[in-house]
This record gives sequence, structure tokens and C-alpha cells, in this order.
Amino acid sequence: MGWPPASVDDLRVRLGASLFRRVAGPSGEQTRARIHGTPGPRWFGPDRPIRTVHGDASMFAGGLAALLMQSLHPLAMAAVAAHSGFRGDPWGRLQRTSTFLAVTTFGTADDARRAVDRVRAVHRRVTGTTAEGVPYRASDPRLLGWVHVAEVDSFLRAHRCYGAAPLDRAGYDGYVADAARIARELGVEDPPRSVAELAEQLDGYRAELRGTPDSREAARFLLLSPPLPWQARPPYALLAAGALALLPPWAHEQLGLPYLPRSARTAARAGGVVVTRAIRWAMDPPPPEGVTLPRARPGGSSRR
Repeated sequence: MGWPPASVDDLRVRLGASLFRRVAGPSGEQTRARIHGTPGPRWFGPDRPIRTVHGDASMFAGGLAALLMQSLHPLAMAAVAAHSGFRGDPWGRLQRTSTFLAVTTFGTADDARRAVDRVRAVHRRVTGTTAEGVPYRASDPRLLGWVHVAEVDSFLRAHRCYGAAPLDRAGYDGYVADAARIARELGVEDPPRSVAELAEQLDGYRAELRGTPDSREAARFLLLSPPLPWQARPPYALLAAGALALLPPWAHEQLGLPYLPRSARTAARAGGVVVTRAIRWAMDPPPPEGVTLPRARPGGSSRR
């Protein structure tokens, strides 16, 4: 005998609410209402690819992969270790990042501008010196460029692997071009505007990247000891495996992670598909009885 439908829907709602609180914080409902309900012009129209990518559950795996990739720049990792509080308040950092992405992607142009101004003000205050004596500043356009391309590449890879409706090549070129708008506002000089330019710029950073004690410690924290209740550890392990499968082999080596042969990558990506579908199921509420929602399509989203 199976569960009655009401019990399944109740479980779905409770799981979705719990995930949303983790990602958006205690004021997430009010923030979401403001982002989507405030009238006014937006930076991106309803059919822009950035809305498709940033509105998909694949962002969970993409965000984790992005953090691991970004940690490979010694200056970026030194700034995070010294100023971000990712160990003491990892959920707060996640909530601030997710809110920024939501506001700049879906919010009004005025709200997006205010969000960018707040981040730029924080960046101006983040300065320091690495353990090797190399100075850094978070507002450095070169450093901002690395954070941007590592993030966009990770989100793109995750959407290709785990997205509900993967885009075609033109759609992903459009996504990179959309993301470039936000990057320029943050101070990135000449951000990539196509998948080809993204790959070229990533390759241009390779000589600056290396694993450090801080980056390897961050990887262990993110992958092995995240601050989660025991019930959430098994699905998180699948998500982490799915994120690892997105990283290039050289990143595994730099982070001191085991190399994944093809069979292991295939299994990890299968786990990533399973957990991403579960997140999508939980966070997309069931339609009212008798109502059929339109299916997502390449180049757009059924959720506006």
C-alpha cells in the first residue's frame, strides 16, 4: 500500500521549505516576494538564458563546483580564508551569494544596482597579504575576472549535466553574455561573452592556479564535513560527487582529490542527476488540483 497523495505532497512541501530556508535564510520568503513581485524594468527579460540557468536546481551542484574551482587561485583563497567567514558562517555566506544571484538575475534594475553597489563596497575593504607575503585586494579586476569565469563555467557545466532543459550552443553563448553584464557591473574588465571566450579566459588563468593548504582544507570542509544534520549527509554526498564530476582532472590534482576514472565519473554524474531531480521535485510545489503547468523548454523556463 502506497502513501496517500496528500502525504507525498506534504513531504514535498516540508522538504522544499527546509531547503529554501537553508539557501535563502530566515527572511527568504520576504526576499523572494520582493524580487519577483516588485514592478519595474529588469536587467534580463523573461526568456533570457541566464534565467533558465540560475533558476534551475543544477545550481546546487554548480555552486559547490564553483567554490572548489575558485579556491585554486591563491589570492582569491587567501581573501576568502581571511575575510569571508566561510567556516564560522557557511550558511550565511551561501545565503548572501544566492540572494545576490537572485536579485541580479530576476529582480528590478534598481535592486540589482543596489546589490552590486553593496558587493563592490565590501570588495574595497577586503585587502591583505598571503602567507607568502603577496598582497591582494578583492577589487582587483584580474582577481574578479577569475572568480567570475570559474563561477560561470561551473554553472554552465552543471546545467549541461543536470539541468531540466539543457540549452543549445547558442543558448549557452547567450548565458555567458548575460553573465558578462553582471561581471562588468562588479568591475571585471572584458568578461567573456561566449562559450569559446570563456574557455580561452579559463585557460589564460592556468599559470596562476595551484592548490594551497587553505584550498585543500576548504575542499575537505566542503566535501567531508559540511555543517549538516546526519539525515542530510547521504544526499549531500551524492551532490558533492556530482560537483566533483564537473571539475577538470587538473583541478582534482591541485586540490589533492583522487582522480576519477571514466566509470567513476559516470557513476558520480548519475548520483548528481538523482539528487538534482530530488531537489527540483521538492522545491517546485505541485500545481493546484486540475491545473497542468507548462513544461520547461530550451531557451526559456516555465517559471517566470
